[in-house]
Amino acid sequence: MSEIKVNSIKGVGASAAAITVNNSDGTCTANITNNLSNRNLIIGGAMNVAQRGTSEASITSSGYYTIDRFRVAMNTGTITASQSTDVPTGEGFANSFKVDVTTANSSLGATDFLHVQQAIEGQNLQSLAYGTSSAKTITLSFFVKSNKTGIYCISLEKTDNTRYDYTAEYTISSANTWEKKTITIAPDSNIQASAGAIDNNNDKGFNLKFCLAAGGDRDNGVNNTWNAGTNHSTSNQLNLLDSTSNEWYLTGVQLEVGSVATDFEHRSFGQELALCQRYFERVTLHASEIYLMGTNQFNSGTQIQRDLKTSMRATPTVTLDSATFAIYAVQGSGSNGSASFTPVSYSNSNIRFQMGSTGASTSWWVNKGATGYADATAEL
Repeated sequence: MSEIKVNSIKGVGASAAAITVNNSDGTCTANITNNLSNRNLIIGGAMNVAQRGTSEASITSSGYYTIDRFRVAMNTGTITASQSTDVPTGEGFANSFKVDVTTANSSLGATDFLHVQQAIEGQNLQSLAYGTSSAKTITLSFFVKSNKTGIYCISLEKTDNTRYDYTAEYTISSANTWEKKTITIAPDSNIQASAGAIDNNNDKGFNLKFCLAAGGDRDNGVNNTWNAGTNHSTSNQLNLLDSTSNEWYLTGVQLEVGSVATDFEHRSFGQELALCQRYFERVTLHASEIYLMGTNQFNSGTQIQRDLKTSMRATPTVTLDSATFAIYAVQGSGSNGSASFTPVSYSNSNIRFQMGSTGASTSWWVNKGATGYADATAEL
């Protein structure tokens, strides 16, 4: 029997080993770029789930508007956020997140900012072993495109215990051209100490930010460094808001353990939707459904329960789209009246709606033509 003993296997001209062998126990570590499952810490990175809608114009403040799990954070300018079909060729994507500047700000104030972000639960980050000497290196990869070339930044905010932001620059080199970017984030001594720990709970552990504009109080980060304090970018960050001609696209966002960016993990739409519904679900309500849930005549105070598709991260905030959802009633002797339909109690698994009415009678009939929705939100 023959035997080959090596410390590592490296490709010709490669700077890093493809396979590294542990000399003491014979195990090995491999840098593998083919698809392995359940490694992407980002939800909705293919930008294919948009429960709230595909476009939102006149955005001037922070919030979730279109693509699930990706939040716009801003305090200056005006943008349109949308789900675009402009994607990199041959990468398997159908959608991207588009930011289009509609009101410019060419002179940012010290605290002005614009970025797109995703927060990650702390309990989903325990495999990183932050706060210990075994803290793992992680790698961020994504596809990006803009008409405005130059230096942009990402910031990875570690929220728990002592806050640290890892700031890194990337460059868009060619206008209106999709480019893939890879950023490797290694733990430093702060992250390997107790102050770097991430709590094992359903609160925010990471907040990944793609910076598009940052004023003087928010651009003090050092490139490729864990920085203490609030640092969205370095001072080299360009200002996407300086012209209404500017637009920026993002897709294929992946954050994974290791120092190598593997191929993007394409999950099925059903898997991605279910992951998103842990944080947000739009519950469509048709009066015809309510009509068929027993009798078409209800008394004021009647409650109807609607189960959610998945257990949410926490007890949600529930809002009813009263502008389009109206149940009409014919009360008592036949006079027209109005009826209310209000979310009154909810948990992370269901919502209870309560009937109400105004007028002489407390009973009413449902008009089966009414339709609307309620939003259950448990975002980080």
